[in-house]
Amino acid sequence: MDQILDQARSLYEGEIDFEGQRLAETICTILLSISGLVAFLTGFITQNIYQTLYIGLGGTALTFLVVVPQWPFFSRHPQPFLPPRTGRGALAQGISVEVDGKKVS
Repeated sequence: MDQILDQARSLYEGEIDFEGQRLAETICTILLSISGLVAFLTGFITQNIYQTLYIGLGGTALTFLVVVPQWPFFSRHPQPFLPPRTGRGALAQGISVEVDGKKVS
């Protein structure tokens, strides 16, 4: 049961990495631009506003189906996280923090 819930949570949360976000934005821009251009040209040539709207709506739906789900190609470059620190925190490990030239504890 926990395994099914983990899979559902993974699909719902939609975790993608930074490169996947850039790719999703690029795909979204390209698909919407192409569908808008095709919709405009088709509507202009046929002089039919309904065709323009339907093609634009279809392009938007296609973009939604390509960009919104968590596809595996959006998670190819995961960012490694820092290991957890033990002890009393950053100061115990010799890390100093400076703000405006003053050390902060």
